Parts: sequence; structure tokens; C-alpha cells
Amino acid sequence: MSKYSLAFKQSVIAAYESGTEGARAVAARFDVDHSTVRKWAAAHAAHGVSGLVKKFSSFDASFKLSVLQRMWDDGLSYRQAAAIFNIRNKSSLVDWETRYERGGIEALAPRRRGRPRLMPKPPATDEPQALASDDTKSREELLSELAYLRMENAFLKKPGGLNAGTTAAQKAQAVHALRPLHSFAGLLQLAGLARSTFYYQQKASSLADRHAALKDSIKAIFALHKGRYGYRRITAAICRLGQRVNHKTVQRLMGQMSLKSLVRPKKYRSYKGASGCTAPDLIQRKFTAEGANQKWVTDVTEFNVAGEKLYLSPVMDLFNGEIIAFETARRPVFKLVETMLSKALDRLGSGEKPILHSDQGWHYQMTAYQRTLEKHDVIQSMSRKGNCLDNAAMESFFAVLKSELFYPTKFASIQSLQSAITDYIHYYNHDRIKMKLKGLSPVQYRTQPLNLPCL
Repeated sequence: MSKYSLAFKQSVIAAYESGTEGARAVAARFDVDHSTVRKWAAAHAAHGVSGLVKKFSSFDASFKLSVLQRMWDDGLSYRQAAAIFNIRNKSSLVDWETRYERGGIEALAPRRRGRPRLMPKPPATDEPQALASDDTKSREELLSELAYLRMENAFLKKPGGLNAGTTAAQKAQAVHALRPLHSFAGLLQLAGLARSTFYYQQKASSLADRHAALKDSIKAIFALHKGRYGYRRITAAICRLGQRVNHKTVQRLMGQMSLKSLVRPKKYRSYKGASGCTAPDLIQRKFTAEGANQKWVTDVTEFNVAGEKLYLSPVMDLFNGEIIAFETARRPVFKLVETMLSKALDRLGSGEKPILHSDQGWHYQMTAYQRTLEKHDVIQSMSRKGNCLDNAAMESFFAVLKSELFYPTKFASIQSLQSAITDYIHYYNHDRIKMKLKGLSPVQYRTQPLNLPCL
């Protein structure tokens, strides 16, 4: 007798299909499991009331294989496939799939009821039986035995051969390779494969690398950006090319191809203490802006090449993360920051009064620096003493720059590093996409504010 009546199941489905409650809420109200609610709803949608009636059926091997084939071809879940074919329990599909992978279509045959025989009958074989003496064998018998032995010898040389644990796919591959030279029926019998299993494995092998084109795209984008893109940015780049793909698929394929984005090492930090007037923190870690030239952040970082040092001072617009100005120098003198500031101020239009945020470095406490800001109506903001998190946006850019350019590359001179930094900042602004900018680069986001869907 069924645990739940048909009327009870119909009342549960009616509550679920009304749309006012989810599966969990309906399951809690009727005191059933939420997966049971979904199973009943799927069966009712596919087969009506008959899908709710419990039945006991015995399926043959061909039907089971057709169910598995439909599930694999359409990418259905066990629950969806069970609902479509009106199979009582989705766990049956798990069992069928496991048995097929181990023994092919023969393993899907209905199991014999009752206790198994203590001594199973030995399998029949068409292997030529040895007679009392080779002298008594006919020419046809000797040729048949010779052909069988040659076939067996050739099969044993294939990967896996007749060893225990050889998969059906490996056996099918060996049969396919030897088929032009030996009897097809004999090879199938020697390998212990059914004809249908062989053809299924052939079809499966042709579809095994269905992501070949996607892999090529992933490798091309990964190489184009010199390993700087992880799976999320590569997914966004592929989607922008018009191909829809799930980021989990890209992540899995990158793992299979051993493609991993560059890891950010620890950055160099230095603090020289207070040397002048400081300003309050006006940003308060709110690293976003409604428009361009509203919030700027800046800092100075150091590079070491062959015992020589290079210093970089950039300015970033928090609206789109664009590096609007930068300057490099061999020494961290005030001229480095002064030149950078002059380039940034040239980008301001009339009436624009951004907040320029920095740490408490001695450059930004200089009177000349602060007077320049006052002259152009730029509001100064500073991080708290020794707190790099208050300027995290700039620190993040330095981490990206060093992990994607400086650490993976061995530079021979300061001049080559300066040239590479200039090229990278242009790439960072114009070509390198950001997920928080809807898959656009900073310049694309500023000049072409497309309302693209989130990936």
C-alpha cells in the first residue's frame, strides 16, 4: 500500500503549482521532503495523474540504454529523466549508469530473481578446440586456429589488452584498430563486447572532445593576455565574442589544460612616519564613484631590477579604475609625484573638483604638493597612519601590475622595465576587462557605457 494517497499528492502539487510558495515551504506545510514535492510535480507535468500512481515495472536492457542515452544527449538530471520516462525512483538511473559503465549493455539486462547459482556455468566460446593431434586436423581447422591465435596475439599488444580492469572504451578502441585485419565478430567475442556496446563507445569517443573549439579559444585568450586572466575574465571574453559558456565549464577545462592565472606575491611596503601636515580620510574605504573625476587615489611603489630601483607614481580614477596619469623615476624624489600630479590635473574640466586620496607618505605632506591641490580646488584625503587598507584600490592595482608584469618577466635593465610599464598601463586601460565593469575595460566603460548583462 502506498505511503501517500493520490488525493494527498494532488493537493501537494496544487499548492506547489499555485506559485505562492516554494518547494520547501510546501514540503514543510504537508510534512514531506522538498525533493519529493519536486519529483511529484515533475511526474505530474510529464504524465498527468498516471505519473503519480506508484507502479512496479521491469525494464529491458534496450529501454534502459535508451533512457541513459537521452539523459546524456540532453544533459538531463536523474530527476528530470525519471520524470520524462515515468520511472519510479531516480536512484534506478544511477544504478543503470554504473552497471553500464562496468559491463556494457549486457549488465543492464534484468537480474535473475532468487539466490545465485553456487557454480556458474562457464561461458561458451568459439575458440578452436584442440584435437588429439595436429595431424588429424583439416586444413580449414588449422587456418582457423592460426587466425584466432594471430588475432589474440595482436589484441594482447594493445593498451590494456585482456587485462582485468580494462574499460569498455579501451576494448572498443582496440577492436576498432584491429578490425581491418581480423574478423569483427571474433574481435568482439575476444574482447567480450556486445556489438551495440562497441558502436556506442565509437559514438561516445567521437563526442568526447566536444569542447575542442572552446579549449582553443581559452588557450588563445590565455596566451594573448600572458596568463593574466583567470577563468572568470576568460569566460567574459568568450561571451563578448558571442559564445555563451558557463564559467564552471571554463574553470574545469582550464584545470584539465593546467592553465592557471598568475599568483600575486606579497608586495613591498615601507613607512617613513609623519613629516608634515596630514589630511582626514574622506574616502572611508568607499572606492566607488558615480562619475569620472570625482574620486582619485594615488601612491608610490618600488621595483628592483639588477640592483637598481625604479619608482612608479600613478593616479587612478575610482569611477572605472583607469590610470589617468603616471610617472616613473630612478629615485623617489618629490619631482616624481609633482610631475604625476601635473599630468592628472590637465585632465580636469571646468567645475571638476575631485577628492585625491593617498597614504601619509612624505610626498603628500609636502607644502608644495598641498598648495598645488588648493590651487586647482582638489580636496586632499589621506589614509590613517600605517593602514594600507584605507588605500586598497591603489594597492590592488600595484598587486595586479607586479603579478602580471613584473614577477613573471625577467627584465635586463630599468629602461626595459619602464617601457614595459608604459605598455602594460595602456593594456590595462584599454584592453584588460574587469568583471565589475560588466566585462569592459576601463576606457571602454568610460567611453561606451553599454548596459551589458552580467555574466
